[in-house]
Amino acid sequence: MIKRTVVVWCKYVFLCSILFSATLIHAQGPLKALIIDGENNHGFWPMTTMMIKDYLEQTGMFTVDINRTAFTWQGGAYDKSIGLDDITVLLDKYPLEGHSDTKPVKEPKPDPNFAPNFSAYDVVISNLGWKASTWKDDVRAALESYVENGGGFIIVHAANNSFGDWLEYNRMIGVGGWGGRAKDYGYYAYYDTDGKMVRDDTEGSCGSHGPQSEFLITSRAPDHPIMRGLPRQWMHTKDELYERLRGPAESMTILATAFSDASLNDPSSKKLGRTGRHEPMLMALEYGKGRVFHTALGHMDYSMECVGFIITLQRAAEWVATGKVTQALPSDFPTKTQISKRDWKGRVN
Repeated sequence: MIKRTVVVWCKYVFLCSILFSATLIHAQGPLKALIIDGENNHGFWPMTTMMIKDYLEQTGMFTVDINRTAFTWQGGAYDKSIGLDDITVLLDKYPLEGHSDTKPVKEPKPDPNFAPNFSAYDVVISNLGWKASTWKDDVRAALESYVENGGGFIIVHAANNSFGDWLEYNRMIGVGGWGGRAKDYGYYAYYDTDGKMVRDDTEGSCGSHGPQSEFLITSRAPDHPIMRGLPRQWMHTKDELYERLRGPAESMTILATAFSDASLNDPSSKKLGRTGRHEPMLMALEYGKGRVFHTALGHMDYSMECVGFIITLQRAAEWVATGKVTQALPSDFPTKTQISKRDWKGRVN
């Protein structure tokens, strides 16, 4: 009887601590988030930035600002089947107040005045991508100091293509692809078919993906605050499955993976094929006192409409900012056999 009473009491204390944490967050006022964007080979970024902003605001925990480079670059990595011949129209469809003086350019161009005040925020989210311009040394140092001293940082999809020559950025994000990263740089990090975590220093290409598809996500860290309560496996909507990401892979926990099925490879093709590995899709890292969340998901707007993407992003934002997750799991979370999408209500036709 005493043992049972102790168990019940412990559960009560645990629930009270969660409720107290959530109440404390709201009592202290909303958390402050900053999205940085302006240069991304994924030309849909004017829209996906607004999706990310909306998703964080939906939690009721965040106010969200956006800091955009003065020279905006939209690459060609988008699906023309959706009916857009000129991707720059998205800058008008999804305008950013206070940034009317931005100028679209055909190739990335450094903005000498780009200097976000990172320290004013609880979390910074990068929606930059491949070929993002090199930052000034003092701006790089400001981000490093911000995260090292406890700031939260999130990178989304192609943000792991950015800044291949910036050592500390690569330490923050763990692994990355493309962006000039060398074939012998750091480690590949993945799970093998026996379910074992591997750090592989084999020389090879840095970054690849096959055709977009729906694929199964497998949780690898069910006790991590971001993943706690999520199903062990769930289906993700149409997206790119990033492979061959490599980097320092320090202080990094792979939260979830997706299998790159080598049986789909065309033996006659000279292109890089699938790897036969369980590739990292969601990662949590520590950098000094700061927490970092790295999602390799989110190639297109429809990829970001997956409930799995939305929920892991929302929970991750709370975790990098506070070290806790108080958000409950919604009833429409995808299952092992069924995708689940939420049509974004901010879409402009």
